[in-house]
Amino acid sequence: MDDAAETLFERIVAGEIPADVVHSDETTFAFRDVNPQARVHVLVVPRKRYRNVGELAAADPDLLAQVLRSCRKVAELEGIADSGYRIVFNTDADAGQTVFHVHAHVLGGEQLGWFGGAAK
Repeated sequence: MDDAAETLFERIVAGEIPADVVHSDETTFAFRDVNPQARVHVLVVPRKRYRNVGELAAADPDLLAQVLRSCRKVAELEGIADSGYRIVFNTDADAGQTVFHVHAHVLGGEQLGWFGGAAK
């Protein structure tokens, strides 16, 4: 992977690729996943690029906190803050990360089953 190459998410944030935007502020950008895994499935991306959540946590814990606040805001906007929601960060390829620009998945809007285990 070429870390210098612009990511898909950077192009979405820049408006070069259309997205269904749910929330936007100075530091984060949230939009609906094009392949939703739940009734509500929104990605929350920091505008500043870090490869994964571990890198973000080490380099800028305040930005990580803002990403989590934006996840809460998305849950409120989507009407799932009270019923419950899941926040997931996939970290690197073995965990299923496919875009190497840290992003949180906010999932909800229905009863979510347990997940985990090795891919078949």
